[in-house]
Amino acid sequence: MRWIISIISNSIVLIVIAGIFKILVPSSFYIENVTTAIAASIVLALLNAFIKPLLIVVTLPITVVTFGLFLIVINAITLKIADSLLGASFDIKGFGTAVAVAACISVLNMLIDKVIVEPLSRKD
Repeated sequence: MRWIISIISNSIVLIVIAGIFKILVPSSFYIENVTTAIAASIVLALLNAFIKPLLIVVTLPITVVTFGLFLIVINAITLKIADSLLGASFDIKGFGTAVAVAACISVLNMLIDKVIVEPLSRKD
């Protein structure tokens, strides 16, 4: 059940970020529709489960030196992989945009976790 909530939450985050980027930097980050956002969330979840751990191990020295900030670059790499897998319906123009989107996703997911998920889990 938590996995489904995570997919829905990430889909909403992707849609919000695409809307923000559409206003700030037109045509830099595009999601065609809600179905594409859900598909992107599923693809990102699978990439985070299988590819991201390998990337973390390979880049561990630089991640330690940058005090973990390199993890945003790893998240950007997974976003670009998702971009290539999903085609024109999910489009990120450039690696810099992918880094900015990855940072926004991290911040929004942290806020959602602190404001919504933690208080709900304390009630149980």
